[in-house]
Amino acid sequence: MATYVLLTTLTSEGRQTLHKNPDRIVEVNKEIEQFGCKVLTQYALLGAHDFLTIIEAPDNETAAHLAVDLGSRGSVIPITLPAMHIDDFIKKLKGPKQMGHG
Repeated sequence: MATYVLLTTLTSEGRQTLHKNPDRIVEVNKEIEQFGCKVLTQYALLGAHDFLTIIEAPDNETAAHLAVDLGSRGSVIPITLPAMHIDDFIKKLKGPKQMGHG
């Protein structure tokens, strides 16, 4: 499974929902799991985004579908970013295919 960063910003409707029912966060995470993804960790944020959720999904299409479905509810505006483990990235940088150095 691939790893994704899901940044979400609450809409006015989402803030009202969360204020009335804080456990809604846990309920949504369960729905994400039923969607075929796995919530690895989650943080509430201060700033431009309200939540940072690290998920695993089978592929880009599933992660994109999840973002569309979450956004279609009108309670959050999601941004989905594919993520890679830093060790994998370093390994790729050390690989044989290189451009721009000579």
